[in-house]
Amino acid sequence: MTRRLLALGDSYTVGEGADSGWPDLLAARLGADGVPVEWTVIAQTGWTSGELLDALDTGPPVGPFDLVTLLVGVNDQYRGLPIDNFAANARGLLGRAGELGRARLAVSIPDWGVTPFGADRDRTEVAADIDAFNAVWQAAAAAVGAEFVDVTPLSRAHPDEVTDDGLHPSTAHYRRWVDVIRPVAHALLDPAPGSVRG
Repeated sequence: MTRRLLALGDSYTVGEGADSGWPDLLAARLGADGVPVEWTVIAQTGWTSGELLDALDTGPPVGPFDLVTLLVGVNDQYRGLPIDNFAANARGLLGRAGELGRARLAVSIPDWGVTPFGADRDRTEVAADIDAFNAVWQAAAAAVGAEFVDVTPLSRAHPDEVTDDGLHPSTAHYRRWVDVIRPVAHALLDPAPGSVRG
């Protein structure tokens, strides 16, 4: 049975500049595991959490979905928007995801400060901001029982795995994300013991 998945986000969900973004790579891996999926993607480069909420209001997708993934917040942080606003939007997005799907999976914000694009920034300050936003994001997910996958350490461990813009993750880097997202997605889509194959 084909599972319906909805991906909500920004450039990291679009896969800006990469041959394949992580949703496509995850779909391929799940398909190879015998779990065919079809994705609906609502994401745009540059979107903040508020803009993603507005997009859902303007053109709500037709559910239900078996799984809704969410990755947003980097543009809130980059633009210097208040973290309290992000917290409220995060709760709103997770609530909308709960209305649309049977399961929810939130992915952490990667640290763009370590990339070549971030070379002229205060990387310590960017890292602290990213950590603060991710703490809010993780707490919001936990409050509603959504799964949370932390890919931020991977972004910090492999800062040069980026596209030609020096900022966005490359396909090779997104494969690392899929390695950690895949088992969680499996558990949400097919919670039977032993359903995840290595």
